Amino acid sequence: MVAPARKIEDATALARSAPHNMEAERQLLGAMLMNNETFFRVSDFLEAVHFYVEPHRAIYEKIGQLIRAGKVASPITLKTFYPADAQIAEMPVTQYLLRLASEATTIINAEDYGRIVHDLAVRRNLIRIGEDMVNIAFDAPIDMPPRAQIEDAERRLFELAETGRYEGGFHTFSDALRDAVDMAAAAYQRDGHLSGISTGLRDLDATMGGLQRSDLIILAARPAMGKTSLVTNIAYNVAAAYEAAEQPDGTMKTVNGGIVGFFSLEMSSEQLATRILAEQTEISSSDIRRGSIDEHQFSKLAAAAQYMQTLPLYIDHTGGISIAQLAARARRLKRQRGLDLLVVDYLQLLSGSARSQSNGRVQEITEITTGLKALAKELQVPIVALSQLSRQVENRDDKRPQLADLRESGSIEQDADVVVFIYRDEYYMQGRKPKEGTEEFFKWQAEFEQVRGKAEVIIGKQRHGPTGTVQLAFHAQFTRFADLAREDYLPERME
Repeated sequence: MVAPARKIEDATALARSAPHNMEAERQLLGAMLMNNETFFRVSDFLEAVHFYVEPHRAIYEKIGQLIRAGKVASPITLKTFYPADAQIAEMPVTQYLLRLASEATTIINAEDYGRIVHDLAVRRNLIRIGEDMVNIAFDAPIDMPPRAQIEDAERRLFELAETGRYEGGFHTFSDALRDAVDMAAAAYQRDGHLSGISTGLRDLDATMGGLQRSDLIILAARPAMGKTSLVTNIAYNVAAAYEAAEQPDGTMKTVNGGIVGFFSLEMSSEQLATRILAEQTEISSSDIRRGSIDEHQFSKLAAAAQYMQTLPLYIDHTGGISIAQLAARARRLKRQRGLDLLVVDYLQLLSGSARSQSNGRVQEITEITTGLKALAKELQVPIVALSQLSRQVENRDDKRPQLADLRESGSIEQDADVVVFIYRDEYYMQGRKPKEGTEEFFKWQAEFEQVRGKAEVIIGKQRHGPTGTVQLAFHAQFTRFADLAREDYLPERME
């Protein structure tokens, strides 16, 4: 029963022709031959491959080559690029080109015709992708499990979405001014009067103005400095502060905090959840993993977990994904649930395309950082990407990181809007602990007390604001960052 049904479906599919509009193609090409200015109305989004008829692709390509070379594109100049005996639709090329020009009614609708041709090409590509999905699913190749097929389909749809848009171009300065005033108004109304999303850390917000939309923020540190801890703190704070207001059209608009997408390429979602639980309940994560907790602590964990289930924090812990897959999944999250902040832990665990991989690791990292910056602009959300630092930090007396310490590619520094480093003197001083009871030990102990429980967040680059260092408190047993107590907020000391 299955086989005949499939034959009927195949026969129906064969009877249907791919979406196209020959008349729109002819009218558009004729308008270009009549008035070359028409070409510039559509050339920023329309390409030769978008035409359904093969000869029309060649005509459009030749028109473009002539106009870009500063020459006139007309039936007379175009025919010299064809063989003398060439034919289109069973008529000589010259006759066909003259007919295109004579039948072109107006150039006013040229842009509309161009959009019709473009959209029909996108529909044909969608059909092609759908047909390939069906054929691969029927044949089920051994080397392509269903998950791999889904990822491949997402990649192809992502590429089609990227190339299948004709929005963009120049905006008037008045539009830009309106957007700037809207941003200032939103900052005035938001908690803390920040133009960006609050990190939940007062002093960091004061320097950065929050996490700005469309920014690529690189958070880099040597191992054990706490970069994952800081970014999970920020992700939790943003999700916990989430508030939305319903708009007149029924959609929800974020007014505080935000919906967070977290790509955890190194840790599983369970490990990440354990860390966040430890941070928020102030119960050691090692105690949670070993089960070394009492009844009161377990009740505290259960209550915290129940509250956290309501937070808009979404985790993808798939390892080794490509930048294209990450972009496709981020788009899907924004479309289905919304998205205000994207976190990537960490950048070096992403992979680029096969072509960039063949050109070396530097080229691959360049593709990844460029892709992340483009994604931040497209989705209009800040992206916080963690990065490793090179070992040359360890060879210096002053081990505070610098921009030159970013690993593998200068593109990380170039593409980032903000570069933030974490440095904890406490970590390095622990390794230099002298023998107890000696004079050196007491001197070391006095210095150690000055840095214990403190971390420096060094802003090495910031397009929209100052660079500098922010002091934060760091509770190692809970992997939690917090604001340092201010001297002016402390009670008066009794002498």
